[in-house]
Amino acid sequence: MNLRQVFVSVLLFGVAGLLLFMYLQAWIEEHHTESGKKLQQETINQDFTLQPLGMPRKAAWRRSAPVGLSNHGMAVSSSRPWRGRADPFAVVAASSGSRLPEQQKTSESPLSWFRGVYLPPALHPLNKTFVKGGEWQDTDSTQEKRRAFLQDFCRKYNSRKKLQTHLVHLVSRIYVEDRHKVLYCEVPKAGCSNWKRVLMVLSGLTASANNISHDDVHYGKHLRKLDSYDLKGIYTRLNMYTKFIFVRDPMERLVSAFRDKFEHPNSYYHPVFGKAIIKKYRQNADEEALKTGSGVKFKEFIQYLLDSHRPIGMDIHWEQVSKLCYPCLINYDFIGKFETLEEDANYFLQLVGAPANLKFPKFKDRHSSDERTSTEVVRQYLKELSKEERQLTYDFYYLDYLMFNYTSLLV
Repeated sequence: MNLRQVFVSVLLFGVAGLLLFMYLQAWIEEHHTESGKKLQQETINQDFTLQPLGMPRKAAWRRSAPVGLSNHGMAVSSSRPWRGRADPFAVVAASSGSRLPEQQKTSESPLSWFRGVYLPPALHPLNKTFVKGGEWQDTDSTQEKRRAFLQDFCRKYNSRKKLQTHLVHLVSRIYVEDRHKVLYCEVPKAGCSNWKRVLMVLSGLTASANNISHDDVHYGKHLRKLDSYDLKGIYTRLNMYTKFIFVRDPMERLVSAFRDKFEHPNSYYHPVFGKAIIKKYRQNADEEALKTGSGVKFKEFIQYLLDSHRPIGMDIHWEQVSKLCYPCLINYDFIGKFETLEEDANYFLQLVGAPANLKFPKFKDRHSSDERTSTEVVRQYLKELSKEERQLTYDFYYLDYLMFNYTSLLV
């Protein structure tokens, strides 16, 4: 056999091997995709329904779990029309690396298998047994209007698309206070630090909200989150406890977060977010800025926020409320606003039967000498942006504006 024949033989052998490899790879991918679709379809199509208040308990689940389907497959699904400019309930992809708490894996309750919720959830009247006197009449009227407005929004603009996310993810920002049976969804920069202080007082951990430090509030782990309970515990509390949320004008909240995290020394946000933002969005950045991440400009921060390929992920301090608390999936009984924080908060404390001497703290948690982030302060920051950037930032928080009936400063 001459050299030419050897070369041709080797070439043909290589081509045959390549074709075989391509065929096997295609077969494996096809088999994997079909299996994945089958499992996904099982997950989506399970006919368990999250029981609304008033439904007989036996209707909450209809059969035992299919063999082999784990708790990780638990999803929430819905279908309703969205007629607005953007789908507020786009699919939420659950991280493949996320894990449920250990006690949920071993739960044998049928609740661990349910898949769907009715949307929008039923609107229930507030229990006003503990409210004394007539001084809260105007506050109560405002509260009822907010609840009805959000309920109407959710009824009109829910999506026909399937929404999938772990129930545990939906409640990951909710704090539990069992003594007074309340659930609080944390919205950063909307009074959350003082609300955590109040929850610690309500739970009996301390006698006063005034002597609890910032670090104790946020890093002390004194309060329990709803996602730490097993699925039966989550479900029971969602149905039986008073759920409340406090929100804030989206632009004010955004500017407040920027001022807090980037205009003051911060050992986390500067090296983690600041360095990444400066590296990508600042031309000719000096070595000191690249090294420390300090000195991020508001315009650079907005460029990061609007970038679909951010160099670093989102953060709860500027994440949309629609993605933190899922107001159309969880029927919040009380909707407070930062703009009327003290009045709303003290009315809520009466509603849940808090001690008469417990009032919502008035002090500013940090940077007390700084001017509060008001509408006028926000206007000054928005001047640093182009007209297009201002509009895109508003669009980013469009759902929050709609859900809670806020008016854009751009108008």
